Amino acid sequence: MILHSVRRLYRQIFPSTSATSTSRITWRDGVNFADQYIPDSVSPLPANTRAERSPLETFFDAKVDGPGIWKWRHYFDIYHRHFNPIRNRENLVILEIGIYSGGSLDMWRNYFGPTAKIYGVDIEPSCRTYERPGTHILIGDQADRTFWQRMIADGTLPAPDIVIDDGGHTPEQQRVTLEELLPHLRPGGVYLCEDIHEQANYFAAFVSGLADSLNAMKSFSSNEANPERRVVVKSNSVQASLNSVHLYPYVVVIEKSESERPELVAPKHGSEWEPFLR
Repeated sequence: MILHSVRRLYRQIFPSTSATSTSRITWRDGVNFADQYIPDSVSPLPANTRAERSPLETFFDAKVDGPGIWKWRHYFDIYHRHFNPIRNRENLVILEIGIYSGGSLDMWRNYFGPTAKIYGVDIEPSCRTYERPGTHILIGDQADRTFWQRMIADGTLPAPDIVIDDGGHTPEQQRVTLEELLPHLRPGGVYLCEDIHEQANYFAAFVSGLADSLNAMKSFSSNEANPERRVVVKSNSVQASLNSVHLYPYVVVIEKSESERPELVAPKHGSEWEPFLR
């Protein structure tokens, strides 16, 4: 079976490492590895191999007057990578938490087009000045669960396709917002939280727990008579609803599945197999 084969391969590659010793690995081991083995700098790619410049970065660089935008430059490629596949959806709903000077609302409008519905949330009442046709401003505390529950229950905040958390940046605020909004996110939607700073960040650890749940394999069944269902694992709630969890410098991106995935299936095709994979 696949699980046994993986364990056998692991023992061949790391013969002196016992299966139980891996359970003692901690996040500090990863930090030590990074400090010792990952170079401090890398050679830049040749110009002709670089990805196409993000239109969001183009908009940002052209912005010299009017409402301000303040972003880490590497964010623009992350936005474009995850938002571009769904930016032309019908009835697109964008939610940005943290309005600040209002400039990013203009950036999203430029990127997602005139038909997108944009919602901005901020704790500062004066941010209402940025409301205009197609752009709605909600005033509330992102760390207040009742605020989110009320906005969702009364239909003030429709299910978003994209959530951008650029709010208060504390782990507590980020966790409450994720817990309340991720279930409300539309299928196939994207949840992005930015400005996750410092090592051993509590919110980053929380998200890492979600990522770890993607790898869960508590129980599985094997059907030798049906190669299309050779190994079947019943999905946990994370595997059923999430497509992926991405970690970037200061940013987490969570992509929701288009439809629920009740099980994970590993078919086995072909007729010739090496002995150690039988």
